[in-house]
Amino acid sequence: MKKLVLAALFALGAAPALADVSVSDSWVRATVPQQKATGAFMQLKSDVPARLVAASSPLAGVVEIHEMRMEKDVMKMGPVPALELPAGQTVKLTPGGYHVMLMDLKQQVKEGDQVPLTLIVENKDGRRQSLDLTLPVRPLNALMKMPHGKH
Repeated sequence: MKKLVLAALFALGAAPALADVSVSDSWVRATVPQQKATGAFMQLKSDVPARLVAASSPLAGVVEIHEMRMEKDVMKMGPVPALELPAGQTVKLTPGGYHVMLMDLKQQVKEGDQVPLTLIVENKDGRRQSLDLTLPVRPLNALMKMPHGKH
């Protein structure tokens, strides 16, 4: 029996480590009636090199990792296949930058609500882990930081 326990402990120690990702300052922007999309914002920090590869929420039909950027004085936004999480560095998901886009909303998102969100993080070996979060909803005008330039 001792050998079996030792073998199991050894096997667990040899397994590739999953990313230990911490999430802070997470929130979702409120919407107006009939609005079908909003953003989720947060700070992510991983102990090991990892990538944010997907997200989901029962509140939205489609959830994507997006990037907003300026190209020749034109603001562009669109999905990215993954967001790198370098070991030990804080990656900020903010208005005007990387964010999680919740689309095809099933209901209005009101200030004070709580939004369930699951993030899928992948480590360098391809192993995935789910992070189940509940994000508070902030007002429409919360921390609206957009890049400077022509809009």
